Amino acid sequence: MAWLYLFIAGLFEIGWAIGLKYTQGFTRLMPTVLTLASMAVSLGLLGLALKSLPVGTAYAVWTGIGTVGTAILGIVLLGEPATALRLACIGLIVAGIVGLKLVA
Repeated sequence: MAWLYLFIAGLFEIGWAIGLKYTQGFTRLMPTVLTLASMAVSLGLLGLALKSLPVGTAYAVWTGIGTVGTAILGIVLLGEPATALRLACIGLIVAGIVGLKLVA
């Protein structure tokens, strides 16, 4: 169950990272409220996952999910460049996440 909590926490991390862009410096109410709610859910689920997962592994996987998801959504939603090197680096992060899951 801890890995499921961690995965969902990572998805909410993506939500708040992308949400920050839409708050326009916390000047727009609804994006700000949704971003803050995503932050709270993400941290709450990370805390639940940490009850049984090693902190180093859980934190690395959580941030990895957030990093990969945010980078991909930045490409898809925000028109950020999708260069071969950038995609290769995202692939390395995914490989690291999988590796940490396998050894935990």
